[in-house]
Amino acid sequence: MTLSASVATAQTNLRVFVSSQHRPDVWRKAFDMYEAKNPNVKVTIETGGNTSEQQAQYLNTVMTAKDSSLDVMILDVIRPAQYAAAGWTVPFNDTLGSDAANYMKRYLPAYAEANTVDGKVVALPAFADAMFLYYRKDLLEKHGIQPPQTWDELAAAAKKVTEAEKDPNLQGLSFQGKAIEGAVCTFLLPYWSMGKQLVSDGKLSFDKDAAVKSLKLWKDFVDQGVAKKNIAEVATDDTRKEFQAGNVLFAVNWSYAWGQFQGAESAVRDKVGVVKLPAVQGGQPASCLGGWEWGVSAYSNNKTEAQKFVQYLSSPETSEFMAINAALLPQFPEVYTDADVTKAVPWFANARPVVETAKARPVTPRYNEVSEIIRTTVNGVLAGQSTPEEGATQMEGRLRRVLR
Repeated sequence: MTLSASVATAQTNLRVFVSSQHRPDVWRKAFDMYEAKNPNVKVTIETGGNTSEQQAQYLNTVMTAKDSSLDVMILDVIRPAQYAAAGWTVPFNDTLGSDAANYMKRYLPAYAEANTVDGKVVALPAFADAMFLYYRKDLLEKHGIQPPQTWDELAAAAKKVTEAEKDPNLQGLSFQGKAIEGAVCTFLLPYWSMGKQLVSDGKLSFDKDAAVKSLKLWKDFVDQGVAKKNIAEVATDDTRKEFQAGNVLFAVNWSYAWGQFQGAESAVRDKVGVVKLPAVQGGQPASCLGGWEWGVSAYSNNKTEAQKFVQYLSSPETSEFMAINAALLPQFPEVYTDADVTKAVPWFANARPVVETAKARPVTPRYNEVSEIIRTTVNGVLAGQSTPEEGATQMEGRLRRVLR
């Protein structure tokens, strides 16, 4: 009797890795709610990495060392398949049983897909994401300008406002030019908008003319003074910080930025609008699918408890809590129109179609190499080390070697 009683009260300590840009302060509150319901579980939070690459580097080191100190980790949507292939995460199929496929139908299809590999559920969605165009509502209204629907309209609006405002600190547009994952999306936004694909059925379907146009579009923003000269050094959270400080008119960024823009410390609180991204002239608007997933480490000593915890983190209740308190996009279709959510974040009501039509980055086991080729090329063109034509030629040659 005493033995089973002591087992029942034994405490499980779970260590969870959360990216530092995704509101760990609010996740902590969600963890506290779980602890309140499960007094025998203690959750410790570990944060790190302001970019997807920095987080992956850190997690790769921990996993390669077979370190058992980390139980649960948040992963960029591009990584669950890679981590599963490396044997670093444990599938949820035993926990979910024969109902696994059905269970995944609750989520937006893109996330059910990203987390299912060879019929195994390898991670569960933490939150959805896509890229949007943030803009200074107050400045556009002041100058009688509508939110742009094409990149050309954006350039014209940026020039008009920055010239009239005569504020040397005001940038027309901020986007990700640093050689990070965000720069892959930077390249793909206009490329996709022209109706082109990069990979079809695992094979390269590269359109060189569209690639040149895409690289030229971003470089022209720099050359015309719409974006700042050193945009090649700008990472995702730099765009967020500069916009939040009141120094940017238009910004390409993910959903997490909204909650920060509305914070007490923000210079642009209540002055921000958000719309779908512009299209190239004659093309369709395109957004890059983002999103983050919860994986359970294969080296955890608390796998069962960790998976139970992740099911809670990936539930509609937690999704609603994080939407209201951190402006993280829901992974469940129905949460977008939840009354409490639309009251807290009114623009979420219009965000669902953007998330549902956002395109996933190329699905290939060699994605790391594909990503590295694209982001370093984009960065090189923006830094002036190569022309858009040279960049597209280099990109094609290197991609052909990786995706034969």
